[in-house]
Amino acid sequence: MTGIPQRIIGRFKARTAKSQALHARACQVLPGGDTRTGVYYAPYPATMVEGNGATLVDLDGNQYFDFLNNYTSLVHGHGHPGVMAVVREQLTRGSVYASPMIGQVELAELLCARVPGVDMVRYTNSGSEATMVAIRAARGFTGRAGIVKMQGAYHGSHDLAVASGNPDSDRGIPDAVRDDLFWVPFNDLGAVERLLAEHGRQIAAVIVEPVPNAGGLPLPRPGYLRGLRDLVDRHSVLLIFDEVVTLRLNEGGYQTIAGVIPDLTAMGKIIGGGFAVGAFGGKREIMLQFDPSQKGHIAHSGTFNGHGLTMAAGLASLRCLDREAIDRINELGRRLAMGFDRAFLEAGIRGRTTQAGSLVQIHWRSEVVENMGDVQEGFRAAGDLPYLLHLELMNRGIFAAPRGEYNTTSVMDSRDIERAVGIFGEVLADLKPHVQEVNQALVCR
Repeated sequence: MTGIPQRIIGRFKARTAKSQALHARACQVLPGGDTRTGVYYAPYPATMVEGNGATLVDLDGNQYFDFLNNYTSLVHGHGHPGVMAVVREQLTRGSVYASPMIGQVELAELLCARVPGVDMVRYTNSGSEATMVAIRAARGFTGRAGIVKMQGAYHGSHDLAVASGNPDSDRGIPDAVRDDLFWVPFNDLGAVERLLAEHGRQIAAVIVEPVPNAGGLPLPRPGYLRGLRDLVDRHSVLLIFDEVVTLRLNEGGYQTIAGVIPDLTAMGKIIGGGFAVGAFGGKREIMLQFDPSQKGHIAHSGTFNGHGLTMAAGLASLRCLDREAIDRINELGRRLAMGFDRAFLEAGIRGRTTQAGSLVQIHWRSEVVENMGDVQEGFRAAGDLPYLLHLELMNRGIFAAPRGEYNTTSVMDSRDIERAVGIFGEVLADLKPHVQEVNQALVCR
């Protein structure tokens, strides 16, 4: 054996001894040592204690260049001066009141002006809540219960979002929840057409992330989203776009890029400026179901919905994220993806990226990635390589998602991209002997 895995893990442990100690302590009071499944990786996650711009610092004083940015929510990096200034100002007036707040109106006005499918807005505290209540809105408006999801899609942590259709992996989710869910592969209009032909009268909405970020970033085929719009219209079914992540790709979200307007849109991440946030919006006639002055309205509350600090930070963040800023970070994403593709080629290892603007995803296959099944197949075939790549990148100061997800921000420049690509290539070259020994199928012939 090459001993490469042991050396990588050993270096990580040597660099993060304080994180290891805190993890052991945390496991006594937090299952698994944390409160977010998505931030865990073996042997234990490094504990971050400071963020500034594009840089993170862990408990042991190690610095990292952050390509994760709290899973895309920090589009301006950590501690953006403009965002922090308005938050401090709001703090002097209090954080939240049990009343309407001016910031809620101002942020809603901006979202309605930017996003074509949004006439009115309701706030939540997370993207999970946003998709959950958007689904409730669709059910209330149509009088139907069925929801169509894409296989392998992620829409949050509530039961309807998590349920996969496989009872073995849906622990804690009642069978009754799955009775109203239907699954089709992403990018397969034929599957949607057949499903709606058979069950259309039961179905309230189709929910789709236009580019499934947590699903591994397969890109929609030309005409796919337009085809979905046409199919749901034919069966009087609503279309929900989950733009919690993809809203960063254009001022009006991916619906503007695709030229396809959904009935409802779930939002989050960047609209909170780094604070807990979610929102959903849509056509006026659908959203008016939530008007409490109307008889038979849908009740929707939350102690921290439209939190004052979040509204102030979100408004400042979005105002900084104009078309010029979006074009710039999208171009950085394109350069990062091209650099990673070149690194795979130079290392002689089968791999590729998919990229949508400022979002980049690593894949362990050379074939086209059409859907979430293709993504999962590549990772299964790669064995321990995604894990080793992630850990060794951390050893060299690059922080990204263990699943190979990267995103660019407004505080990065082309030199940062070149540096990251160089380190990525060095790590692939160092992993090559291990690939040749344990996974010949990934060696380019």
